[in-house]
Amino acid sequence: MQYLHTMFRVTDLERSKRFYCEGLGFTLVSERRYDEGRFTLAFLRAPGDGESGPMLELTHNWDTSRYERGDAFGHVAYRVPSIADVQARLRGAGYDLSWGPGKTPDGGRAMAFIDDPDGYEIELLAGR
Repeated sequence: MQYLHTMFRVTDLERSKRFYCEGLGFTLVSERRYDEGRFTLAFLRAPGDGESGPMLELTHNWDTSRYERGDAFGHVAYRVPSIADVQARLRGAGYDLSWGPGKTPDGGRAMAFIDDPDGYEIELLAGR
């Protein structure tokens, strides 16, 4: 078994791609429009995940302008070499952390959170 991707439904695909690519340094792997179904799929890969690493799928349903996220979903997490470096990149693209930087509950590592344009939470964990 191999983990392939996580899918987020997004309301503005261009805005979301800008956030992930310019703000977090993801790479756009592929994007495909499905005119008959009226949706677009974009697959992104986080820096450091290599050519076969898991991806983030952004699904844009053209006729949907709002989603209810529900309270069961938590967040996705990424290990980063430096939260300060990620924060500087985010700020350069017009974004910032939504929480932190601070420490993990056990105090062992630095952590921070950022919300994407649709409100999905992303945890950043420094080191290890």
